[in-house]
Amino acid sequence: MNTSIKKSALPDITDWNSINWLKISQYVEKLQQRIYHAERLGMVRKVRDLQRLLMKSRAALLLSIRRVTQINKGKRTAGVDGHKALTPYERSKLYNKMKDMNIKCHKPKPAYRTYIKKKNGKLRPLGIPTIKDRVYQNIAKLALEPQWEAKFEPTSYGFRPKRNCHDAIERIHTTVGNKKVWIFEGDFKGCFDNLNHDYILEQIKGFPAFNIIAKWLKAGFVDNDVFHEAEDGTPQGGIISPLLANIALHGLENLLNIEYQKDQRKSKTSYRNRTKYAVTKYADDFVIMCESEEDANDLYNKLKPYLETRGLELAMDKTKITHIEEGFDFLGFNIRKYKTHNGSKVLTKPSKDSIKNAKRKISEKARQLYGGNVQKLIGTLNPITLGTANYWSPTVAKEVFSKMDAHIWKVQYKFLRRLHPKKSWQWISQKYFKPDKTGQSKNNWILTDPITNNQLKKVSWIPIVRHVQIKHDYSPFNKNLKDYFEKRDIKEFDRNNVAYRQKLAKKQKYRCSLCSKSIADRTEGLEMHHKIPRVQGGSNEYKNIELVHNSCHLEYHKVFPARENIPNNAQLRSVMNYIKRKKITGLI
Repeated sequence: MNTSIKKSALPDITDWNSINWLKISQYVEKLQQRIYHAERLGMVRKVRDLQRLLMKSRAALLLSIRRVTQINKGKRTAGVDGHKALTPYERSKLYNKMKDMNIKCHKPKPAYRTYIKKKNGKLRPLGIPTIKDRVYQNIAKLALEPQWEAKFEPTSYGFRPKRNCHDAIERIHTTVGNKKVWIFEGDFKGCFDNLNHDYILEQIKGFPAFNIIAKWLKAGFVDNDVFHEAEDGTPQGGIISPLLANIALHGLENLLNIEYQKDQRKSKTSYRNRTKYAVTKYADDFVIMCESEEDANDLYNKLKPYLETRGLELAMDKTKITHIEEGFDFLGFNIRKYKTHNGSKVLTKPSKDSIKNAKRKISEKARQLYGGNVQKLIGTLNPITLGTANYWSPTVAKEVFSKMDAHIWKVQYKFLRRLHPKKSWQWISQKYFKPDKTGQSKNNWILTDPITNNQLKKVSWIPIVRHVQIKHDYSPFNKNLKDYFEKRDIKEFDRNNVAYRQKLAKKQKYRCSLCSKSIADRTEGLEMHHKIPRVQGGSNEYKNIELVHNSCHLEYHKVFPARENIPNNAQLRSVMNYIKRKKITGLI
C-alpha cells in the first residue's frame, strides 16, 4: 500500500464488526516503519510529515478506539466523565464523533485518581484519563514511539515493544563476573511523580502533537472529588505515560560515555562495550556495573546532573553498592557469583522475596476459596503457578520449583481436609487424585476435579530454558527484521505455554489449523478445537485436538455446530478456505 498517496485506509463505518482490521493494522504498521527508518537516517522533516499523516488517519483513530475500548484491561474503567464504550454500537458512535475532530484542538480533562496495592503493602496512585483522552494518547503514542525506538539505548528494556524483564536479566548475567564486579543498585525516588515537565517537553520539541502532550502533563487529577494541579510527573495509568518516562530517562549511557564497538565474526555481528561502566535499565529500575569500588562510588556525583535536569533524586535507602560475590536482587531475581569446584560462576536464581511472595499469594488465594469446590481451586491456582514458573524458568530454578510444588501440596491438602472434614484421607485421595492425563508425567497424585477432569499443574513440569537476549538495538519497527521477531515469538510462545500446547503448536508448525495464520504472535487468544466434538464422543487425545484462534473457532462452529454432523474432508477444506478469506480481509 502506498501510504504517501492514501490518506485513509477506510471508507465510512456502517458496522463495527465488519471493519477490515488487517488492512488498518498494515497501514499503520507501514507508516510506523517509515517513521523509524526516517529517524535512523536523520530525515527530521520527513519524520514530522509521516507523524502528521499517521495521526490524521482514520486508521489510527479506529485502532486506538479498538485498543482502548476492546483490548486493554482497563476498558471498563471510566474517567472523570463516567463515559465508557463497551459495545460495538458505542464504539461506532465514539468513532463517528471523533473522526472529524483534530487532536491539536482537543482539551484534556483531569485524570481520575485511584489507588492499587504495591507488593510492599503501600498504595500506588493511578491516574485514569477519560476514554477520549486515552484514544488520543494512543494515537500520539503510535506516532511518537517508532521515532524514539530509533534513538533509545540498547540497554533499556522497560515498556518497549518486544523487550521484557528477561532481556534485562540476561544482559546483566552476561556482563557481570569478569571485569565488572561492583554493582551500583539505583532507585529513583518517586520517579513517575517527580519527572520534570519542561525537560520532557524539551526532548519532544517539534513533535506535531507537542502542545496536546503538554496539556496532558498539566491536566491534573481528581481525587475524592477534589481537583489537584500537576506541576511534575507523568500520571501512572495514562497510555502515553510509560513512553514519556522512557524519553525522560534516556541518556544515562551518554552521561557515562558508554560506547559500543562492532565485532564482526564470520556471519555473526556483536557489539562490545569496553568502557568501565555498563548499564541495564528497566523503566525506573536500573543497575550500573563497574570495574572497581571507586568507580561505583564516583557514580553518586556523576549522576547529579542527570538527576537534576530530570527533577529526580536517588532513594538513598534503596540505593547501594554491592560486590557480585555478595549478590543483588533485580526484577524478582538474585544475581550472584558463586565459587564452584571449577572456579567461579555467575548464577541467576529467583530472589528470596519473590519466592516468599509467590507462596503467600498461593496460600491466600486458597484460603479465600475455603468452602468452594476443587474446580474453583484448580482454576484459580493454575494461572498463578504457571505464570510464576514461566517467569522464573530462564534461571537456575529447578530446586525452587520442587519447593513450590511441596508448598502447593500442603495448600491443597489443607483445602481438601477442610472440604471433607469427616472423610478419611484414603477416600479423599481416591476421589481427587489421578494420573497425569496429558502423559507428560508419571505422577499418579495429580489433583483432579472429578466432574470436569481438569488438573492442577505442577510447577516442576515447566522446563528450564535459558532466555535468548534481544540483539543490541533491534526493533520490531525495522521492516528488515520481520523473520527475526517471528522466531522470537515462537520461542516466547514455547516458554509461556505448557508442554501439551507446545506439542500441538509444533505439530501445527505454529499455525492455526483453520486459517493458517501464526498462533505465536500473541495478537489473539487461542482455544482447543476438537475434530470430533466432545458431545459426539470425541476424546482429548492429541490426534483429536488442535490449537486455533478464538475467532476462527467461533466461525467454524457457526458453520458446523458441535451437535450436528461432522464435516467430511471436502466440506472441511471449503470452510477452512472460507475462514482464511475472512481472516485475510480482516473480517474476523
